[in-house]
Amino acid sequence: MDNKLIETFLLKRYPGDGRPKAVREEIAYACKDFIKSGLADSNFTKELCSGSEKRFWSRVSEALLAAHLRKIGLTPEPSHDGGPDFFVIDNGQKIWIEVICPEPTGVPSEWTEAELYKVIDFPHEQILLRWTSAIKEKAEKLLGSFDGTVKGYIEKGIVASSDAYIIAVNGRQLRSGNPFSELLGISKFPFAVEAVFAVGPYQIKINRETLKQTGAGYQPRPLISRLKRSPVPAYTFLDSRFKPISAIWAVDIDGTSAIGNLEPMAVVHNPNAVNPIRTGFLPAHDEYVATQIEADESELKRLDGKLAFRN
Repeated sequence: MDNKLIETFLLKRYPGDGRPKAVREEIAYACKDFIKSGLADSNFTKELCSGSEKRFWSRVSEALLAAHLRKIGLTPEPSHDGGPDFFVIDNGQKIWIEVICPEPTGVPSEWTEAELYKVIDFPHEQILLRWTSAIKEKAEKLLGSFDGTVKGYIEKGIVASSDAYIIAVNGRQLRSGNPFSELLGISKFPFAVEAVFAVGPYQIKINRETLKQTGAGYQPRPLISRLKRSPVPAYTFLDSRFKPISAIWAVDIDGTSAIGNLEPMAVVHNPNAVNPIRTGFLPAHDEYVATQIEADESELKRLDGKLAFRN
């Protein structure tokens, strides 16, 4: 019954042959396999086929990420205690993965509905706010609320103190209205890097009198301003409270790899994680690792990921 409902819904959403058919079949296969493997909860098919964009992309994100893990030989296993979406095992360690696909709340429709080749402003701060909000939401799922009113997975005993915890963020709903995937913010680093390491735009310093360049570098941006509201922190991995978070798995996936589109993936490692994951573990094109070089200074390095040479 579930398979038939999924096929019927996806045929309406992606009608036709050729490219639509390829994407439709890619998503359908991932969703069916997600159900067959026992990873789906009882509401999976209902929410996938509800007509809600939020629920559709939430469920598709889970299924596609699980499929990407299987492609590299990992076996996602379900949570049976109301915990994170699923987990994998690496050298005996349990690694939980919690998935979120943030909605474009506050992102101008001129961006999300933009036509190809049309010139528009890049609402990088609005998009970054959605990344920080998504990371905060899933961090609190693990840690509980900081006011102590809501218990998290750790306090509930679902995630053990020795377990790793990864927040997987699919930015699919935050891209501009074109078919090309994108994860990069104004700094040309992924939004996930900007959200956890306080990285701002690249700046060049000019002497007003000589008009010569005197320096260059990335602006520190620990806070993101909001109109008539308090600013939002963008330094998650510089805050010791978030040490139980091992990494952010930043992706932009929607099944269009079936028609040759690059679906970018990046892993941003928490340098202060109590249970870090190894580089090269998750499928990704890029990985970002911060290493301390001075008492109050760290260096952020980009490494080629497992998928770097496959495309």
